[in-house]
Amino acid sequence: MKKVYLAMTGDIIHHGHINIISEARKYGEVIVGLLTDEAIASYKRIPLLNYEERKKIVENIKGVSQVIPQKTLDYTENLEMIKPDYVIHGNDWREGIQKSIREKVIETLKKWDGELIEVEYTKGVSGSLLDEKIKKIGTTPEIRLKKLRRLIELKPFVRVIEASNGLTGLIAENTKIVKNGQVREFDAMWVSSLCDSTLKGKPDIELVDLTSRINTINEIMEVTTKPIILDGDTGGLKEHFVYNVRTLERLGVSAIIIEDKIGLKKNSLFGTEVEQIQDDPKNFADKINSGKKALVTDDFMIIARIESLILKAGIEDALKRAKIYIEAGADGIMIHSKEKSPQEIIDFCKEYKKLEVKVPLVAVPTTYNSITETELSELGVKIIIYANHLLRSAYPAMKKTAETILENGRSLEADKYCVSIKEILTLIPTEEI
Repeated sequence: MKKVYLAMTGDIIHHGHINIISEARKYGEVIVGLLTDEAIASYKRIPLLNYEERKKIVENIKGVSQVIPQKTLDYTENLEMIKPDYVIHGNDWREGIQKSIREKVIETLKKWDGELIEVEYTKGVSGSLLDEKIKKIGTTPEIRLKKLRRLIELKPFVRVIEASNGLTGLIAENTKIVKNGQVREFDAMWVSSLCDSTLKGKPDIELVDLTSRINTINEIMEVTTKPIILDGDTGGLKEHFVYNVRTLERLGVSAIIIEDKIGLKKNSLFGTEVEQIQDDPKNFADKINSGKKALVTDDFMIIARIESLILKAGIEDALKRAKIYIEAGADGIMIHSKEKSPQEIIDFCKEYKKLEVKVPLVAVPTTYNSITETELSELGVKIIIYANHLLRSAYPAMKKTAETILENGRSLEADKYCVSIKEILTLIPTEEI
């Protein structure tokens, strides 16, 4: 019996999948190459179901004789192993991001006179359309809470951008581009204390209380589905921190990052220009440990932010603290720097790699922004945060608009800095629920 190879994600099964499997059965034994969780996460959202759950579903579809993992979007490895007589696919991949994959399949099949069969794409249904419908429905705190850990497991690195209200949350949720045949988007959102304070017209000194910050988080959660990491400043008193992490966990926030400083909070990017005092590492570790013990689930992450490089205490001090914080139960280590050169971050990452016990490493390349995501990932960084770029880009545009109106005594000249009224009105469509 001839062999037919069919690749699929199998995350949301619809009648289009059944149609193509039925067509494949006409040509022989159907072998499904089921994309692994890592393969799916490399080009779209993480799958709703894990590989084993999806495999169980697909192998019970009538006509499927075998299910094997396909570890990348590239079919080559599986095709050369199986040497199928036919590969079957919908005709929707002749253009777009899958075009190059199609061409490689054709070239590979030529090696043993295999044939690509393309069937008419089932109109009116697609995984992408169903994804959009699911996104509009929203998510639950439990599902959102777990997403960050899954992203860390499945992706080379997690790309995070600041969100400070519902509008910036929508930007973080929906902005994507296609580059070199790959879809790029943000995986999670960072709720920054600096941005939250600034938007309220207040200094960044831990003045905005948790109740107010929860209001911001709720605004964002109402219109998004991606995981949230909260900038927790110093975490406050240990006795308060244990209650606060439980509150955040219950809301569905995925992680909090707290910095190892004491006293009145001063923004780290001031460095040694202002007085900043680093906490005793054992005292900070005790705060982390108490927070971990207070949690109900294993999903919420407490990430320790080390300020040693900011305060010129050196890499050795930062590594010593990392070991202590990891031992106390920290789920991640954020190393911070205010230097324009990424060199001290590079040096720290190289030494961190040598530690016997490690947790995911977090970087915030605000000042040392010449380094690329790929370079940080190769150094072992798992979470990359763009911490305040939406606010910083919005402010000069708004200021320029205000100045232009004052200069001209009317708003005509300011139109070039503004989107149209119609675009604002239709930016967030009204939908019946």
